[in-house]
Amino acid sequence: MARAPRSSADFAQLPTEAAHPRAAKLDTMAPEAIAALMLGEEAKAVRAAQSRAEVIGRAARLVADKLAAGGRLVYVGAGTSGRLGTLDAVECVPTFGVPPSRLVAVIAGGPAALTRSIEGAEDNVRDGEQRLRRVAVGPADVVCCVAASGTTPFVRAALDYARFRRAATILVTCTGAPPTNGERVADVVIALDTGPEVIAGSTRLKAGTATKIALNAMSTAAFVLLGKTYGGLMVDVRPTNAKLWARAIRIVRGLSGLDEAAARKLIEKAGGRAKVALVMHHAGVNAARAKELLVQHKGSLRAIVGDVGNGGRSSGGAAETADDGAQ
Repeated sequence: MARAPRSSADFAQLPTEAAHPRAAKLDTMAPEAIAALMLGEEAKAVRAAQSRAEVIGRAARLVADKLAAGGRLVYVGAGTSGRLGTLDAVECVPTFGVPPSRLVAVIAGGPAALTRSIEGAEDNVRDGEQRLRRVAVGPADVVCCVAASGTTPFVRAALDYARFRRAATILVTCTGAPPTNGERVADVVIALDTGPEVIAGSTRLKAGTATKIALNAMSTAAFVLLGKTYGGLMVDVRPTNAKLWARAIRIVRGLSGLDEAAARKLIEKAGGRAKVALVMHHAGVNAARAKELLVQHKGSLRAIVGDVGNGGRSSGGAAETADDGAQ
């Protein structure tokens, strides 16, 4: 199994620990100059993620395939990496209408580490394995391990255990290429070459930015593949507050041509689900039949209603042939 470096000399070789050449006199610079340097470095984080678009896409496909088959996406990380994985997992639930049980976040030090630093937790190899054992990771799941250095013992132990359990694996790192000892580290490795931080080793900076961009792109692409959007609209949004109700109503109005009152009433009949409401409208069926159609078409609204033009008129989808007396 691949192991993290143990000596200070090993850590000194990590790109994330290197001193930044333009920060040698950081403590003497004006705040405006510090901000300008920081923002210039943050732009590099975007480019680092952009350069890995192809591999991020492969990771998204892997996630989508596992979720489609009934598995889970499990994020694992320590410190900033763990918080970013947790953030992505939590926010995908309302955005894409995903049951919370399908997205699991594991962070070194447990939930307390989300709000305060528990630095020693990242070295706990035993806990890395035990935490994945506790959530019963198995072949149906995909485990996304996030470690800026690529060497975090908690994360690498969790990754080793996930592979042992035959789960699909993804590693997100900011070292360019993580230590492998000649082994395949994960099914997909997203290596973001962000280079040295303005404050050496502070990977909450551009490494954190690049990681968040990569995770956003991966999860969003995966849920698009799973039919959770129509164009750029989050048609699977669950309206759990006033803002989300307003968004759901705008989506249904825009894709149906209904007025606000009619759109709200239709969403209520659909059990608060905008996508179901749209299938009801375009296919002329009740909520139960609309849900059946969505199952048949693997959650794809476009496959049912086709391309919706101005005024909410559909063309080319299955709605034209939806059978039914299910009104």
